Amino acid sequence: MWTKAILIKLWAILALAGSVNAHGALTVDRSRLILNQGEKSISLNVTNRNEKDPYLAQGWMEDVDGKKISGPLMVLPPVQRVEAGGKTLVRIQVLPAISSLPTDRESVFYLNLREIPPKSAKANVLTLAMQIRLKVFYRPKGLNVDPMSDTVPGTETLTLIKQGNQYEVHNPTPYHFSFVEVRRSLTGSGLARFEPVMVAPKSRQLLSPTVSELGSTPVLMFVSDYGSQRLLPFICNGNTCQAEKSRIPNEISFRQQQAERNES
Repeated sequence: MWTKAILIKLWAILALAGSVNAHGALTVDRSRLILNQGEKSISLNVTNRNEKDPYLAQGWMEDVDGKKISGPLMVLPPVQRVEAGGKTLVRIQVLPAISSLPTDRESVFYLNLREIPPKSAKANVLTLAMQIRLKVFYRPKGLNVDPMSDTVPGTETLTLIKQGNQYEVHNPTPYHFSFVEVRRSLTGSGLARFEPVMVAPKSRQLLSPTVSELGSTPVLMFVSDYGSQRLLPFICNGNTCQAEKSRIPNEISFRQQQAERNES
């Protein structure tokens, strides 16, 4: 994987060599996809924001390790043209090999969508194509989530266990949890030294901040099925921290503002 510093240096070198066009014309209508057992396919809306030029959309699937795969899911069509200012659908098709996946937990894959811009008519212009990468969660029967809840079942069963000077997330549920931020408290701000992490079902994962940085009331922010953010507070007792009910970040901010107004 290239680091941000390397990419910045590469960008500078390319910029000195000539003109650089960075395109980000194609957009999608969601940040993740949920595919329930029994569904034959799921579709994603793709929009070309460029009002002048058509683009090609090239799609493929990868496994959890980032390796390109031909099953049990495939992208149809693998390549298609999206007219200027137009829209299209990308479909993820289920193949028979889906029956080999675990039935007691989710499985995760990655949908990759690369935009291929038209060739520039100008000389000495380097065009950089952008790429979208989305998580695709396959859910066996019995793991369906109520769409009205906008959360992940079992959040309150998660625990943090002290391992030396770090916290380890224990996830006993059959669902994946993607943590994108950590705080010392519900009303605190996110810690800078944190690397987002996805904790697989029935597994555990170390968090990058130290125990002293997170304190005794750590809060983890995870992403729901619809891409919204939820805060999951923990209360620590000894070496174990138990999760409480998840909260909505905007709701916390509103209550904090109300409390500050009442005090003034």
